[in-house]
Amino acid sequence: MPKNSNTPGHSRLTKLNKLTKQHKIALAGVATLGAAALAFSAVPSDAGTTTSDAATSTKITYSTEPIKGVKASVTDQLAGAGVKTEAIQAKADAKAKAAKAEADAAAKKKAAAEAAAKKKAEAARKAKKAASRSTERVRIQPVAAKTYANNLNGWIDQALAIMKQKGIPGSYNGLYKNIMRESSGNPSAINGWDVNAVNGTPSIGLLQVIQPTFNAYHVSGTSTNIYDPVANITAAANYAADRYGSIDNVNSAY
Repeated sequence: MPKNSNTPGHSRLTKLNKLTKQHKIALAGVATLGAAALAFSAVPSDAGTTTSDAATSTKITYSTEPIKGVKASVTDQLAGAGVKTEAIQAKADAKAKAAKAEADAAAKKKAAAEAAAKKKAEAARKAKKAASRSTERVRIQPVAAKTYANNLNGWIDQALAIMKQKGIPGSYNGLYKNIMRESSGNPSAINGWDVNAVNGTPSIGLLQVIQPTFNAYHVSGTSTNIYDPVANITAAANYAADRYGSIDNVNSAY
């Protein structure tokens, strides 16, 4: 026959089962909190006593002391992490500052080198320009004109200098012998009896040149006056070079 549920043994077993369940809840709470220090007391006042009063008096006691060290530990960890982050940032800032300083120094050095090179190039350019001006002054400096005696010898020498510049062949002897034969060295001599005179173009000057021939063979830079000794000589020598190769080849009237 079934036991009576109201017997003292049954009542104590039921309470013990309840107590065991409460212990499990308390232990689960402690595991969930982790760092919490929970104290409990669930021992019956008399394990050997089977009275309902003894079972009923069993209590679970929780510690009311605050959990120490947990918050402090987390705070310390956060503070340490903050210090470490600040140190890393400070190191990065210092590195960036050093890199910027190095770049600025390199830029200044480059700018100084470019300025020095530009200054050197400008100085070289000025020196070259000054040398060029100096050379130009020397080159264009007027040379004192050579003076010639106002006589037959001087006229022949001056005519030879001009002939050399113009590329007209002839020698002093070639000019002198023809002058002496044609006019005896008289720049105003004029022939009024030969065929040229008959035709209206008398022979004139040191080398007895007619006006059309003088005009055709006139040498630039000399006088346009047929009676001018140098102009007369150079025109006659120019004509002789064209017709005979040189005044030196003329040994008679030409």
